[in-house]
Amino acid sequence: RSSDFGTLYTKLNLQPGIATVIDNFYICSTNKKKIILVSSSHNDRDQSLFISTDEGATFQKQPIAFFVETLLFHPKEEDKVLAYTKEGKIYVSIDLGKKWNLLQERVSKDHFFWAVAGVDGDLDLVHMEIQDPTGGYRYITCQIQNCSDKTMTVPFAGSTDRDSLTVQDDYIFLQTTSANRTKYYVSYRRNGFVQMKLPKYALPKDLQIISTDENQVFVAVQEWYQTDTYNLYQSDPQGVYYSILLENVRSTKQPEENVLIDILEVRGVKGVFLANQKIDGKVTTLITYNKGRDWDFLNPPDIDMNGKPTNCKPPDCYLHLHLRWADNPYVSGTVHTKDTAPGLIMGAGNLGSQLVEYKEEMYITSDCGNTWRQVFEEEHHILYLDHGGVIVAIKDTSIPLKILKFSIDEGQTWSTHNFTSTSVFVDGLLSEPGDETLVMTVFGHISYRSDWELVKVDFRPSFPRECTDEDYESWELTNLQGDRCIMGQQRSFRKRKISSWCIKGKSFTSALTSKVCECVNTDFLCDYGFERSAPLKSESSKCFADFWFNPEAPPEDCVLGQAYTSSTGYRKVVSNVCEGGVDLQQNLAHHMCPLIAPKGLQISIREESLAVRPGEDITFIVRQEQGDVLSTKYQVDLGDGFKAIYVNLTMTGEPIRHRYENPGIYRVSVKAENVAGHDEAVVFVQVNSPLQALNLEVVPVIGRNQEVNLTAIILPKNPNLTVFYWWIGNNLQPLLTLESFLVTKFAETGDVRVTVQVSCGSSMLQDSKVVHVFDNFHVLPLKFTKHLDMYNPDIPEWREDIGRVVTRLLAKETSIPEETLMTVVKPGLPTAADLHVLLPANQPKKKRSITSDKRIAAIKQALNAHNISFFLRGGYWVLVTLADSGSDSQRIGGGSGYWAIVVLFVICLVAVGAFILYKFKRQ
Repeated sequence: RSSDFGTLYTKLNLQPGIATVIDNFYICSTNKKKIILVSSSHNDRDQSLFISTDEGATFQKQPIAFFVETLLFHPKEEDKVLAYTKEGKIYVSIDLGKKWNLLQERVSKDHFFWAVAGVDGDLDLVHMEIQDPTGGYRYITCQIQNCSDKTMTVPFAGSTDRDSLTVQDDYIFLQTTSANRTKYYVSYRRNGFVQMKLPKYALPKDLQIISTDENQVFVAVQEWYQTDTYNLYQSDPQGVYYSILLENVRSTKQPEENVLIDILEVRGVKGVFLANQKIDGKVTTLITYNKGRDWDFLNPPDIDMNGKPTNCKPPDCYLHLHLRWADNPYVSGTVHTKDTAPGLIMGAGNLGSQLVEYKEEMYITSDCGNTWRQVFEEEHHILYLDHGGVIVAIKDTSIPLKILKFSIDEGQTWSTHNFTSTSVFVDGLLSEPGDETLVMTVFGHISYRSDWELVKVDFRPSFPRECTDEDYESWELTNLQGDRCIMGQQRSFRKRKISSWCIKGKSFTSALTSKVCECVNTDFLCDYGFERSAPLKSESSKCFADFWFNPEAPPEDCVLGQAYTSSTGYRKVVSNVCEGGVDLQQNLAHHMCPLIAPKGLQISIREESLAVRPGEDITFIVRQEQGDVLSTKYQVDLGDGFKAIYVNLTMTGEPIRHRYENPGIYRVSVKAENVAGHDEAVVFVQVNSPLQALNLEVVPVIGRNQEVNLTAIILPKNPNLTVFYWWIGNNLQPLLTLESFLVTKFAETGDVRVTVQVSCGSSMLQDSKVVHVFDNFHVLPLKFTKHLDMYNPDIPEWREDIGRVVTRLLAKETSIPEETLMTVVKPGLPTAADLHVLLPANQPKKKRSITSDKRIAAIKQALNAHNISFFLRGGYWVLVTLADSGSDSQRIGGGSGYWAIVVLFVICLVAVGAFILYKFKRQ
């Protein structure tokens, strides 16, 4: 222990005459005088705590009856501590570790959190992820005074994924996985949980929280097509709706399944980030000054450290930096920034067309990334002292050293200093945390068998005086285009003059002035559901709605009688303080919420098992994705004689608990109905090795008596002992197959619901689709421009959305009623589709045929004229055309039966005539 910046050290004698093994130590963040050391005996049979309230001058031993894995001090109240054990138990102490009480068991490691001041109403609250007796995981909260099953609160209904709970600032995050799909939820300022709205077809495989400061959320999302990259998204203040900022940010998988995203927030200047983007195997470094709205490459220096031309000219050559975290926590890492040294960035990298892993030249900027200088040819450990007034550098090498370099003019010149007479292997650099002094410590070892060597380096004698106002000059923050208005304001900072040799001191503040600017286009980014049109995402590009998003549609939670606004496609960057000027959010269209028919009705079973034992409790949960809930009635039929009508069933989230006493198959249905329309959900329950996902592939339009192939696609593919149950219509008796397909016919016209269940061991999954059976219709094969294949995840929902947008566009272009058109996108690549043109039901057959021919001609004309196209992610427009413009449409269906009767009648007439003629001749 040292109390004089490392000049002298005294050895701690915790137990006189007894060797003490220290496993870990913890310092209270609100009062650094309070320290807890965790000690184990040599035989690991018991553990003790050593508690200090005087910065380690004295310690008091406190035996404990459990083994501590980690301690967590309360962020505001210094005597309250949580202890987590290897058995998953949490103990709490309110007297700095003297007495402990068991708080909760079966808690997930690193997923327990103290209350957040200013957000949680009770500072004695603890957020925890626990494992329930059934093996699932839940999010609970409770007070440290009493955390029994009766007093704890469950803020999120249902189970969660393991290790998914995160409590950070205003937000709480968790996730759930079902049918191979993961849903992410957020709670803002402890309100109810809402599903996070990413672009519909992001289909995330993983989501990492980057930051939650300044009243918004940055997340990195690994989408369905990515392996070693993530896409960066930014949220609205509530953390619900997300807009894309940057695609393909490089990621690295670390031990224990940790993922590192190659993005760095530049400390000291809000809104500035560095990121490494990986495209086609090439990694390049980008910088943003407005929280990701615009990104630019780093400008290369004109000359190297020796004054020779670099010959690095954009757009073929830029500066690229290594942004990864250092493995050693006591070194600065490859990029170094500091809150108290705004604009000062130092890192290792190279010049060229891409980042090269083995090149680690050192570069520095003092104007927040506008201009860079090379300072070293090899990587160095870096430490900032006195608000960046002194920069210390020691070469990162495997050989022993005794010389360090330092600069007092922002890296323009460097001096050397012998910090020791004997060379040492340097392990790292340290300075007093939060104390802007000129004293540092170099620690290392003389040989690999020796103890640590600590060397104090004091730069204070080198500076004769404290700085005065005359020793400072100001500099203005600009981006790479020279714009001074960044994040809606002009900001100026002060720094020490190059010629001044003085100490800034603890009281120095770098921020000088700020002036609010008028708003311009760059102060706005694309709103949820919109993207910028050009692949280069240039400054002047506009925001267009993605094909799956309808800006005019009311939100899912729209309540009759309330008002909502439809987005203009833009929203102001959070934390941007501009005023007046351009307002891309003006002229918002205000609408009253209409009465919406229920849609997306779903029945799920808690624990997600469709097979239960007789007498076993089963819990049904009814959810409704869209539509009014206040005026909707829900008719529930559990299939065994139990029927009931509910009101507000999906709004309250109240589950339906039931018990089937007898074995069998039960058709459970829920019909939601209001004045605007209705929807129905059906699930079959079997009362008698895990499957992951099931999708029923079926052509939605089919001719009467025409063979149709119903196909069940399951994950994992082709598991053993899988039984397929097929229900056609409301028939309780299913068709059983051991193959994943069924060939059948529909004898009657109308809408027929097809349901398939797949059973494998104790696991069972279900999917259901409606087939529309007609007597007659036409089919036109369609094709798309090749860009669509790049963004085709080959899932049914995506194909349905593409089909809907094509149908809507054709109906609008040709004035043909939308309900008589249906576009079916086929599975696989290349992306292709069939347009089904249905005949009007309220016209005579002869007139229907004439009308049909006119509609076919109108559709072909629209397609051949290239009038049907839609906007696709990445800035492309997808053109829809006929697959074979010269071919006629196919006429399909059971309607040929009418002509068959006519032909049969003619044949019979000819036969009768022939018979009469034969008789006549014989006579």
